Amino acid sequence: MPNNAPIGVFDSGMGGISVVNQIHQELPQEDILFFGDSANAPYGTRSTADVQKLSFAVADHLIDLGAKALVIACNTATSAAAQAMRERYSIPIIGMEPALKLACDLGHGEPQHVIVTATPLTLREKKFAALMERFSAEHKIDKLPCPKLVEIVENGQIQDADLVRATLAEYLAPFDLSSVNSIVLGCTHFTYYRDYFRAAVPEHVHIVDGNDGTARHLHDVLERINALAERDTPGSVTLDNSSPDPRMRALGESFLQ
Repeated sequence: MPNNAPIGVFDSGMGGISVVNQIHQELPQEDILFFGDSANAPYGTRSTADVQKLSFAVADHLIDLGAKALVIACNTATSAAAQAMRERYSIPIIGMEPALKLACDLGHGEPQHVIVTATPLTLREKKFAALMERFSAEHKIDKLPCPKLVEIVENGQIQDADLVRATLAEYLAPFDLSSVNSIVLGCTHFTYYRDYFRAAVPEHVHIVDGNDGTARHLHDVLERINALAERDTPGSVTLDNSSPDPRMRALGESFLQ
């Protein structure tokens, strides 16, 4: 595989573009091919078998286009399909998981109260259960499925501040936010809500996500296998989407930094 081959990135929709932005910042010389499967979004309310089937189809497409590595920029698809994809493909497969460890580590040894926001499928998969088990003995961890937040992004309504604030208020209402230390944005769609979350919770609450860690891990993997791009000029970013709606392309471009 040529070093200057592109990195493939995919998500159930638009959320993964936030990961593309982070990868482009971390690895500016790399070409990136992004595929958003908005025609089949959201993944988070589907069955595990459905998500695996959709993930394999997108992965096959990106590998046919010459991808040297695949980033699953979707916590749901990672939970459902990452291990099976690593068994099927010979190129590096980089997945994502909610940044629960990061949130707990922010306490520097003190017990933390963490809310993990994610899709229903991510939160019910064995992968997240195993992750949660590592920290639940010492920390209070609440799972908060937020499927409406995916729908708002995919419907191009993220700028509808009244809708977003009302939706967040509905999800956060059951919690005493004064006792919360961190909120984990466990879906790549949710990173677009960072400012909304910041305004909705007390100042002491940390808002954390896994995008930066994913980009750094990708960098480390490509460096270890000597697959970093060998060029002095900036790489390109190409967006594609399974939805035939032309508005989806414009929406995707609006999320690209």
